[in-house]
Amino acid sequence: MRTTSKTALAIAAAIGLAACSTLPGANDWETLIDGPRGMENFTNMGGANWRAEGDAIVADRRPGNEPTYYLATNKTYRDFQVHAEFWVSEDANSGLYVRCNDTRPMTDRTCHEANIFDKRPDPSYATGAIVWLVKAPVPVPRTGGQWNTMDVTAKGSHMEVVLNGVKTAVTDEARVVDGVIGLQYAGGTVKFRKLQIRRL
Repeated sequence: MRTTSKTALAIAAAIGLAACSTLPGANDWETLIDGPRGMENFTNMGGANWRAEGDAIVADRRPGNEPTYYLATNKTYRDFQVHAEFWVSEDANSGLYVRCNDTRPMTDRTCHEANIFDKRPDPSYATGAIVWLVKAPVPVPRTGGQWNTMDVTAKGSHMEVVLNGVKTAVTDEARVVDGVIGLQYAGGTVKFRKLQIRRL
């Protein structure tokens, strides 16, 4: 039986897709937030009004007097690369918390924090820093009012932060523990439209 040209093209395309899916690293990334989708991958700790809105996961209000609130991943990670796309207002206080092996409470002492806080009163550990380990660049990077990317890599005691394509912090003194990843809300408006992670 003769195969039509359309059928032959369809078979070739299917073979090509199958080959692509087996390339090293093609399926390594786990997507936790994709636009407004992904709330089921997190536990809301503290009760900030995290919700799906527009094209992102958003928080802009917190109840009570607790200083910070988080979305914490349902899984734990040790060695990984995490990629985030975020938008914050100019007065926002946020960050990526990683290797949080103690969440009672979840703080920048029980986790490592890649900070997103342009107007931190003491700018030493403002946006781009790893709080208490690596100080922020001078001048402090500005992220307010625009979409940004942040990539955090942790492997053994090595950890680095890349903000909008620029490496802002590197340390070889990170604690090596399994822990959740937290998205911090501590003021202003915070939006995450992408969060992806791969284990190393």
